[in-house]
Amino acid sequence: MRANLVKSKLKQGQASCGTWLSLGNIPAARFLARTGFDWLTVDIEHSLVGMETAAHIFGAVADAGCTCLARVPANRHDHIKRVLDNGAHGVVVPMVMNRQEAEDAVAAMLYPPKGNRSVGGNVHALNFEATAAEYYARADEEILIVLQCEHIKAVENFEAIYSVAGVDAVFVGPNDLAASMRSADGKPPSGKATKEALDHVLQSCQKMGIAPGIHAMNPEEARLRLEEGWRFVAVQSELRFMMEAATQALKTIGWNTTREIAKY
Repeated sequence: MRANLVKSKLKQGQASCGTWLSLGNIPAARFLARTGFDWLTVDIEHSLVGMETAAHIFGAVADAGCTCLARVPANRHDHIKRVLDNGAHGVVVPMVMNRQEAEDAVAAMLYPPKGNRSVGGNVHALNFEATAAEYYARADEEILIVLQCEHIKAVENFEAIYSVAGVDAVFVGPNDLAASMRSADGKPPSGKATKEALDHVLQSCQKMGIAPGIHAMNPEEARLRLEEGWRFVAVQSELRFMMEAATQALKTIGWNTTREIAKY
C-alpha cells in the first residue's frame, strides 16, 4: 500500500508545503500536482466543488504521485466519510471549536475499534495503490488528520481541544481567526494581538508534538512561516496564482486598466 508521504514527513518533524484548489478544475489539478507541491487540498467548504468533481481531482492528484487532501464543508461524519471513501489521502476539518468536535472528527476518519468510520467504498484503495483488503487494514496508519483552528476561543483553549490522539496537524485559518478577533465595532485585531494568537498556536503545537499549519497569502509569507517553525504550510491557491500572473502580465506589457486584482 502506498505510504502517505506528507504524514510521514510531519511525523519526522519535517515541513510540508501545498496549495489550495478552489476552482474544481481537473486539468489544473493535474498540472499543479506535477509542480513539486507535497499536497493539494480540494476546498469543498468555500467552493462550487461537488463530490463527483472532487473524486476525479483526488484521482488525478494521486496518479501524479502527489498527496490529495479535502477540506470538508463542515465537521460531519457523512462529509468526512464521503471524501475518504472517494479517495482523499487526508481530511482538513474546519472550525473545530471544542474537544468533543475534535474527538468526533478524528473518530470519523478511523475504522473501529479506534473510530467509527463505516466500511465501504471502492475508489479509496485505488489512490493508495492497494487492494481493498490492504486499504482496510492500513488506512488508519496513512490517513492524514488535520483540524482547523479558526476562532480565538479555540486558540485560548488550544491544548484542551487539539490534544486528541491521532491529530497530525492543526491548521490556522487566518481570515476566520481575524474575524473572530474583531472589536465590538467591527475593527480588525491589531498586529500585536494577531501575532500573539499565532505564537500561541505555534508554541502549543510544538509542545504537543503535532505539526503547526497555516495558510500563507504569498510565497514571501510562506517562507517566513517556515522559518518561524510552521510545518504544514499552504501557499496561496490555484485561483490566486492565475490572477496574480495575469495581472503581472498586463502590467509588464503596459496595458492600461483601472481594475485591480481581487484578493482571493
